[in-house]
Amino acid sequence: MVRKSLHNPADFEEIIQRISQLNRDSSGRWGKMDVSQMLTHCDLVLQVALGKVELPEINILFKTIGKVTKREMQIFNNGIPRNMPTFQKLIANFECDFDESKTNLLNTLMEFRTVSENKDLPRSHRLFGNMTEKDWGFLEYKHLDHHLKQFNV
Repeated sequence: MVRKSLHNPADFEEIIQRISQLNRDSSGRWGKMDVSQMLTHCDLVLQVALGKVELPEINILFKTIGKVTKREMQIFNNGIPRNMPTFQKLIANFECDFDESKTNLLNTLMEFRTVSENKDLPRSHRLFGNMTEKDWGFLEYKHLDHHLKQFNV
């Protein structure tokens, strides 16, 4: 079973190409975000891996759910469920400029690649627990894939 990852140059380029297919009028198949908000949300999530956004502490129940979810995704290579709850800090429920949001996400993706190549990604995540470089590449790919599918690309 192939597990795509942002560490794989072909998978990274696939994500860039899919983002480039989005436009202001792209509409979502589910959820409350418009396309600009989705791009901002994805940018914020990637910034967690870069240490630019710090997530709040969560209780042991949510930590356990997060670790189980991470493991399940690794074993079954499944995606992220629709309308899954997220950290308040990562919700873009405000007006976002499409061009700015798209540019910011693409820039953050390039920064993620550089930090990843330097093996400087965090060793843990508030929800998913201990993280390896492989975990970051896989989970960040899955997150972007989930939202790009949401907007039909």
